Amino acid sequence: MLGLGPVVAAPSSAPVILVWGDSLSAAFGIPLESGWVQLLQQRLRQQGYPHRVVNGSVAGETTSGGLARLPAALKTHRPALVLIELGGNDGLRGLPLAQLRANLRAMVEQSRTAGAQVVVFEMTVPPNYGEAYTLGFTRAFAQVARENSAPLVPFFLTSIALDSGWFQEDGIHPTVAAQPLLLDAVWPTLAPALKARQRR
Repeated sequence: MLGLGPVVAAPSSAPVILVWGDSLSAAFGIPLESGWVQLLQQRLRQQGYPHRVVNGSVAGETTSGGLARLPAALKTHRPALVLIELGGNDGLRGLPLAQLRANLRAMVEQSRTAGAQVVVFEMTVPPNYGEAYTLGFTRAFAQVARENSAPLVPFFLTSIALDSGWFQEDGIHPTVAAQPLLLDAVWPTLAPALKARQRR
């Protein structure tokens, strides 16, 4: 499991972006510095944002695990923004959709109570468990985001999903070359959230 920690050194007074994800954000199978989260820190610096990115992502994490770990991370890092990229492992295990929605809602609520703005990442799963589960799974993220007026990042692997060349040998985790594309998929939703936060 990956421990929490800043992606790069930055002033402790800098506002924190907490990335709360699974292996897709934990740079699974590639050097940590090559992952999209590290690239996010670089882009923020290049564009003049003062934020410090903390990557709390853990490979294999479910929404239940993320929810259990979140209170301590919120207390430690006091983030300005929390990016919730969890749920994929719930879907791969066929866990109940009601549980998925409840866990996502709880993470959003806890983050907001701690003073953070939240961005929810949409996830998708293969149709292994049937059409009803597959559609209900994807809709759960939009539903939670809509209920909480939270920005929603459309499934950020969409641009690479149909090309096996962007994936490692396991066919699941993106390669180093794909990481900039993941960041590019996140940025159109994240950038307005950052600007809105700065205007407060």
